[in-house]
Formats: sequence, C-alpha cells, structure tokens
Amino acid sequence: MYIKTYKELIVWQKSIELVLEVYSLTADFPESEIYGTTSQMRRAVVSIPSNIAEGYGRRSIKSYSQFYAISYGSALELETQIIIAKRLKFAPAERFKKAEDLLIEVSKMLNSMITKMRNKTEG
Repeated sequence: MYIKTYKELIVWQKSIELVLEVYSLTADFPESEIYGTTSQMRRAVVSIPSNIAEGYGRRSIKSYSQFYAISYGSALELETQIIIAKRLKFAPAERFKKAEDLLIEVSKMLNSMITKMRNKTEG
C-alpha cells in the first residue's frame, strides 16, 4: 500500500493527539510558566508532527530519516520537560499519564521508523 500523504501515517496521527493532550495539560500550569515550561513544551510537541510532515515532503529516504531523527529529538526534549513539570507539581501526577503514554507510543514508532530508514540507506 502506497501512502499518499503524511496524514495517513499513524505516527503523525498519534503525534497530533499528543499535541492536543500537551496543550490541554499545559493550560492548567501556573500562569507564571506561560513563557517558560508551557511555551517550551508546546514548541517541542508541535515540532514532532511538523518534522514528520516536512520529512515526508522531501521525498528522499535520507531526508526522511533525518527529519524523523529531529522529531525523535523533540520527543526526548518533551519527555524531559514533562519530568520537570511533574516534579515541580505544575499539575497532579495522574494528569500527566495520557501525555506520557502517547509520548512513549510516538517515540517507539519514531525509533522504529528511523531504524528502518537507516537499514534502507545502508543495506
């Protein structure tokens, strides 16, 4: 099956769900964090599906792999920011669960895609 658009990629769809969840989560953070953690988390999470889309548009395996790697880096950045926000108690611990679960799922998919792309370019 040929994928006609990046929007058909499950990893992109899940990362959009993650964006919505992080925006919802950070809406409840202290107002004093609007230009700090809230802003950083939102930029990092938006970067994930954005780089998947940009990589898809490049139409080369090497570029696609590179943009997946950038998305993965943004996922790790978001993971770190979630840990910090959770430890600072910006929201109740259970409020982070959905974002954490989606992040794990997206990260695993990205890691798998990076590995597959690298195997295609090296083999």
